[in-house]
Amino acid sequence: MSVDLQTVKRVARLARIAVSEADAERMTGELNAILGFVEQLNEVDVSGVEPMTSVTPMEMKKRPDVVTDGSKAADIVANAPATEENFFLVPKVVE
Repeated sequence: MSVDLQTVKRVARLARIAVSEADAERMTGELNAILGFVEQLNEVDVSGVEPMTSVTPMEMKKRPDVVTDGSKAADIVANAPATEENFFLVPKVVE
């Protein structure tokens, strides 16, 4: 795949990037070099190679999936002006 000057200008316009004529010509060469490198990568035979998620094999640390109250109820309501059984008490505002 090759990028020409018109394609660079069109992409710059779609991205709303102001590109001068000289910059567009320079970018054409740079983008073609990048695409050439990607084409080289496509030639590598990777059949039989498992995809990896990390450079070093490791498992995520997991906590047990259990429902708890967080053991923080007393701490949460400690600064409230009025509480009852770890619930906030507020004045009635609707009649």
